[in-house]
Amino acid sequence: VLFLIDDTDGAPQLAEILSAHEYWRMHSLAVDLVILNERASSYVQDLQGLIESAIRSVEQRPRTGAGDGPGPGRIHALRADLISPSARALLLAVAGVVLSASRGGIGQQVDLLPPIPAAPAPRPPPPAAPDVEAPVALPTLEFFNGLGGFGANGREYVTVLRDGATTPAPWINVIANPGFGFQVSAEGSGHVWAENSRENQLTPWTNDPVTDRPGEVIYLRDLDSGAVWTPTALPIRTRGTYIARHGFGYSQFEHAAHGIAASMVQFVPVEGAVKITRLQLHNLTGQVRRLSVTAYAEWVLGPSRGATAAFVATEIDRDTGAILARNPWNMAFPGRVAFADLGPGPGSCTADRSEFLGQGGDLAAPAGLQAARLSGRCGPALDPCAALQRELTLAPGATVELVFLLGQAESADAARALILRTRAADPEMLLTAITDHWAALLTAVQVTSPDRAMDIMLNGWLLYQTLACRVWARAGFYQASGAYGFRDQLQDGMALTFSRPEMTRDHLLRAASRQFPEGDVQHWWLPHSGQGVRTRISDDRVWLGYGVARYISVTGDAGLLDAPIAFLEGPALQPGAHDDFFQPGVAEETASLFEHCARGLAREPWVRRSASRPRASRGRRSRRCSWAATCS
Repeated sequence: VLFLIDDTDGAPQLAEILSAHEYWRMHSLAVDLVILNERASSYVQDLQGLIESAIRSVEQRPRTGAGDGPGPGRIHALRADLISPSARALLLAVAGVVLSASRGGIGQQVDLLPPIPAAPAPRPPPPAAPDVEAPVALPTLEFFNGLGGFGANGREYVTVLRDGATTPAPWINVIANPGFGFQVSAEGSGHVWAENSRENQLTPWTNDPVTDRPGEVIYLRDLDSGAVWTPTALPIRTRGTYIARHGFGYSQFEHAAHGIAASMVQFVPVEGAVKITRLQLHNLTGQVRRLSVTAYAEWVLGPSRGATAAFVATEIDRDTGAILARNPWNMAFPGRVAFADLGPGPGSCTADRSEFLGQGGDLAAPAGLQAARLSGRCGPALDPCAALQRELTLAPGATVELVFLLGQAESADAARALILRTRAADPEMLLTAITDHWAALLTAVQVTSPDRAMDIMLNGWLLYQTLACRVWARAGFYQASGAYGFRDQLQDGMALTFSRPEMTRDHLLRAASRQFPEGDVQHWWLPHSGQGVRTRISDDRVWLGYGVARYISVTGDAGLLDAPIAFLEGPALQPGAHDDFFQPGVAEETASLFEHCARGLAREPWVRRSASRPRASRGRRSRRCSWAATCS
């Protein structure tokens, strides 16, 4: 909160803002209060004295709650004549609230704010149309447990939810390519990320095994009856059966309600930072149906919505009609532009979540669907979201298809190009490319044993999870870290050696580059920044050598041992310290991969070899033999 004051007449307002800060602190709300004295430079500093005296009076009282120690929640008094214009501009830019003593008390200034738009008055519902439900042909599943089982010869896990049933915990599919992905549960919740599944989430990740709240929803509305439903079991549950198929690289949802059969498949292409949602609607009735389809997503653009929502600014792209979103305060991924697109054609949209959900509204009953059109409101200082709506007419027995795109690019121009390129592509061919990609990767080795359950896991699912979830996404429902774990991804990479040895090789070199000259390593690190934690965990050291030995035994690529790799440099752990998080530098010292493995295996602090070591070729062979025996 920035409080501007330029005269002693503002003393009552100063006392009020200090009382407000004390109230916030008592309720554990950490608010930095900056009081900026804007009186011109003068020998008489009566205003500055008044400010400092008032602050001392407050700080002498017993303090409890937020702001009692170092960190946020403090009071800062500054003089405008002693700071630069750029510093003043920065204060104005970063402040969540700016108050001026010359405008009266806090209540008076709150009253000056524009009113919150009223929720649209609900239109009186016309007589409800008969709810025509199509008979559901339930799939034949292996190992069906009443909720789910394996289909498509083990290549899909299919859940069948009837009579209000839910899975005991969110059963999710992790879908990713090397730089982008999302996870989605059997009931339709999940979140999207770009580049890093924790630090750059595009939509929210709740990590709530009870409510499983979605951050993205596709709504269907009958324009004649007013009925609203979703093709997924969340957030609106209707009668009928919900079928979800988690496959390799895609998830598909099937549900019929109000005489409309919906089939929705979600996937990411082999390359490209975009989630594709392909929705097909089929009119099961003998009547013409008028529907609206609304795609909704809540923006995050950082590690959590609570930390970033206040800084997200949105706009409508003139060329595509898509909603673009930026977070200029995202220092880890600066300049990125996210987008939501429902295809070309007339429609309406809003980027104001308060408008769409309504004041105090929820995802199961969004107020915005009661309006004739969405307002088109966008810009900064909103509760950010993307809601795009299209209206369509379905003849009896007709089918229509819409494609919803959600992604991120490095700039607005790049986002626009990605939208147009994806629109022009055939979604069926993109999906076929995905299934072919995973089929080629997962069928390199197939196992037939007396245990069918083990065959299903070995012939696809274990390797799929290793690459999509562990190596690329580095996320699951209970953890979205986005970081590389030193031992974790070395273990995962070993599983890829027989199928994608080049991936294993690349990660061995990547892991070796996170080692310090003393032989210890970063236990985990963030790939976009290099920040990570240095620890005393000892088994990290062993996994590099073991992973290299395994890779060479499978591929015969012993030349990898001679690859030169630089070490990291950073402060050593202090005595008694278990770990230290920091951003290391790159040391001038380099060594072969063999040397990195050897330093990791050495139990004592590394001692440099003398200059009189044996000849290179003979010495290298002997060290390899000794080291390989140690690994064995």
